[in-house]
Amino acid sequence: MINNLKATKRETKTAGETKDLRSKGFIPAILYGGKSPNIKISIEEKSFINLFDSETFLSTIIDLDIEGKKEKVIPRDVSFNVVSERPAHIDFMRIVKGSKIILEIPVIFKNNPDSPGLKKGGVLNIVRRKVQLKCEAENIPENLEVDLAGLDIGASVKISSVKLPENAKPTITDRDFVVATIAPPTIVKEPEKPSEETAAEGVEGEVEAAGEGAEAAPSKEGEASKKDDKGKEQSGDKKPASDKKPPEKKEKK
Repeated sequence: MINNLKATKRETKTAGETKDLRSKGFIPAILYGGKSPNIKISIEEKSFINLFDSETFLSTIIDLDIEGKKEKVIPRDVSFNVVSERPAHIDFMRIVKGSKIILEIPVIFKNNPDSPGLKKGGVLNIVRRKVQLKCEAENIPENLEVDLAGLDIGASVKISSVKLPENAKPTITDRDFVVATIAPPTIVKEPEKPSEETAAEGVEGEVEAAGEGAEAAPSKEGEASKKDDKGKEQSGDKKPASDKKPPEKKEKK
């Protein structure tokens, strides 16, 4: 899909002039590549935002209209203001016929309902959401499609099984890397919460155990009883105060 974008040439030379351009709702940009000279341009921010809200923006071919002259370009870089997070500058590269370009192409997955593995509760584990390809500038794919039909749990999709555009090759050439797998379902069972009756029984058991422990310590009680007996014996040696004779009263004459 080719998108259209209008641009105007700019003559800004200072940071102040560039700042003033941004305040008017335009983004400074540059067009480079091929045998033609670099051109300083500006893009209306509103039209850019509508185009930028896409995952495939950096691999999208654009018909750039510079004051009536059209050129096929591709965005190569977008920088943003760290405070406002608004786009601050854009780099566009000319698409020269016959040249090759390296791009990261998004991967999309189709026919999910036709995957036996997913029907059984399996999980689609995406290893690579984008694949870096080296392809012809005039034949850049929007995305790479992965067909999940017929894939069961344990199946893996490698780059060799993904249909690539003509004359396009992955930049990783030393191995047949994995793009996605169908993983087994992962179900975590939570421990069952004990019922109130079970919890109550556990508390009663602790109380009973404590009671048994108290009975199992006779030594201290025995010692205490011995002391009591000893105390009684010692008190028995002394005569009670009631045994003493009361003093005799003298009669008055």
